[in-house]
Amino acid sequence: MNPDLPEDLEIGRFRRAISQTFYSLRTRNFKLYFSGQIVSNTGNWLTNIALTLLVLNTTKSGFAVGLLAACQYGPILLLSAFAGALADHSDKHKLLLVTQTLEMLQSAGLAVLAFLPHPPIAGLFALALAGGTCLAFDNPLRRSFVSEMVPEADIPNAVVLYSTIVNTSRIIGPAVAGLLIANVGYGWCFAVDAASYLAVLGCLLAMRPQELYRQAPKPRIGGEVRAGIAYVLKTPDLRMTFMMLGVIGALSYNFNITLPILVTRALHAGDGAYTLIYAAFSVGAVVSALLVAHRRLVGLKHVVIGAAALGLTTLLLAATPNVVLAFPIAMLIGAAGILYTTASTTLVQISSKANMRGRVLALQTVLLIGPMAAGGPLLGWIADQFGPRTPIMIGGVVAVATALVGSAALKRRPAATL
Repeated sequence: MNPDLPEDLEIGRFRRAISQTFYSLRTRNFKLYFSGQIVSNTGNWLTNIALTLLVLNTTKSGFAVGLLAACQYGPILLLSAFAGALADHSDKHKLLLVTQTLEMLQSAGLAVLAFLPHPPIAGLFALALAGGTCLAFDNPLRRSFVSEMVPEADIPNAVVLYSTIVNTSRIIGPAVAGLLIANVGYGWCFAVDAASYLAVLGCLLAMRPQELYRQAPKPRIGGEVRAGIAYVLKTPDLRMTFMMLGVIGALSYNFNITLPILVTRALHAGDGAYTLIYAAFSVGAVVSALLVAHRRLVGLKHVVIGAAALGLTTLLLAATPNVVLAFPIAMLIGAAGILYTTASTTLVQISSKANMRGRVLALQTVLLIGPMAAGGPLLGWIADQFGPRTPIMIGGVVAVATALVGSAALKRRPAATL
């Protein structure tokens, strides 16, 4: 009997698990995109964290932080559905080169303002609004482009790995932001973000368009947005998923607003503690994303489970007595949140027809991110008036209630459709 055989078997299982988790990276174009987005998204989180803390420390106002979120995400409410229709009828590869370049210039503008002795709040809000406008067009392009880089069978895995990119960058980005803010100031966060776009632009230019799995752009016929909404309403899985997204997006998934207020006011910690807690949040998200990728947890029941877990862990955060306990709770929230959002996004991708995917993803973005434009100022005002724990508690209750509604809907459906 070979004594090394059990170890060899374990190594083989490990290699198979890694291969199964990352198998969509065998496609060259997606591998390039994956690499560029890791760098760029890390830079994006430098800007997100630094801009939030800059506004909070300058104004001392939760409402101002919420208003910043309205500037960043308000354009999504108005433009994303139309941007999704544009994505369905255009060359996504070429348009991404445009949107990513514009976002690079926006980050460079923030750097210029942040290096001033007294950064103008109005100017920061104006550039945040410009960035939100770019994001409204860029987001459905980036997300729907994922399905054009890999064969159809690899789409669920590619979508989950793309989500992993975002959450991996949340670990590195906030930690680096904390170091830069403490040692060289806010301006360098924005400057590094601007430079990071060179990586994604280089990877986009290095792609081979002839190897993309895409349909030829179709002529615009009018009524695309209405057609997308009608398609969602008549598709049961999409209709339920989008209902949950709208509610949770407005009141529960607003940690970029509620978490810095909680850490600095209720837990009496500084900017560094907030950036590290946000990094812990993202560690949980990455672990969860890899589990989802490996186990393919993409059914509607996983959306409901994720929403319930998000609500319960958020309620734990609202009750945490000190900053030490906030770290493990933040990891749990990150894990629950990514199960919810990734299951939702993947379900949308695989439940939508190819010619509707851009519009449906854009509508999903409206319901997940867009409500922050309304919910952000409201939650910031609630924090100012009733304490920093209150908006987090509201978010937890809302997520649990939404999960209960989704669970009730699942019980009324045939078992084969779950």
